[in-house]
Amino acid sequence: MNISNISLRQLRIFLAVADHHGFSRAGNMLSLTQSAMSHSIGELENELGIRLFDRTTREVLLTKEGADLAEELRHLMGELANTLSNAQLRSERHRGLVHVATSPTISAGIMPDCITQVVENYPQINLIIHDQVQQQTLQMVVNGEVDFGVIIEPSVPSDLYTETFMEEPFCLVLPETHEIARQKQVNWSDLQNQELVLLDYASGSRPLIDNALIRHGVTPRVIQELGHVTTIFRILQSGIGVSVIPQLALSSLEGSGLATRQLWPLENRRLQLARRRNRSLSPAATAVWTLIQNWCQT
Repeated sequence: MNISNISLRQLRIFLAVADHHGFSRAGNMLSLTQSAMSHSIGELENELGIRLFDRTTREVLLTKEGADLAEELRHLMGELANTLSNAQLRSERHRGLVHVATSPTISAGIMPDCITQVVENYPQINLIIHDQVQQQTLQMVVNGEVDFGVIIEPSVPSDLYTETFMEEPFCLVLPETHEIARQKQVNWSDLQNQELVLLDYASGSRPLIDNALIRHGVTPRVIQELGHVTTIFRILQSGIGVSVIPQLALSSLEGSGLATRQLWPLENRRLQLARRRNRSLSPAATAVWTLIQNWCQT
């Protein structure tokens, strides 16, 4: 016997005939002709190598083997129905673990609000944030280690799907006593000959900052390259240099003794959601993806 030759449809037809003691009544329930029902039962009997029903002109009765099979099948079909029902409930109820990789500036600027919204709107979702530099974030998405990533507009591998959900400008951060802080308007060109303390190249923002400086005719004079904005802020607090930082990273500056200025003309970075093209998101991950999509609109 090859079990793969037996279909769920055949088993349902068998149980219907067993429960209704005849092909006609069972066929009416399943919207099948009596001949189709009889043919299906015949195929099932041939595959199993046993007779399931004794047929007369007046009735259809289960054989001993048929009765035993019907009893076991009712139990198994009940378990199958419960399993499928639970799967449907999981799709309708957003629940489970969702893993999201983000860079440090995005983690600090966006994810606290997103976690709060997940707790409020989807209490059965457990959102796990993986705070990584850009390249590690991309690698985690490619490897399937996380459901998706929140990244900075890079050239992404072709097997990733991305959606831009917001833009934010780069700003100047500097000591409040710095001479540039007294200017009513600060241009990118004002950074010529300034000592710059910048994010290093593990950051997705650094290439964008470099390109902006070049576009505005600034020859960068970089004295420090660091991996975290908090370290950059400590350097600036000591009175050394100025920095170009994405706006999202400025939330922790209050009371720091540092000033922020908008740089003109505006230079933005785009934030994107990224997932594998060939990997569908779970209902829970889809809910978090949509929530982050809408974050800048709240």
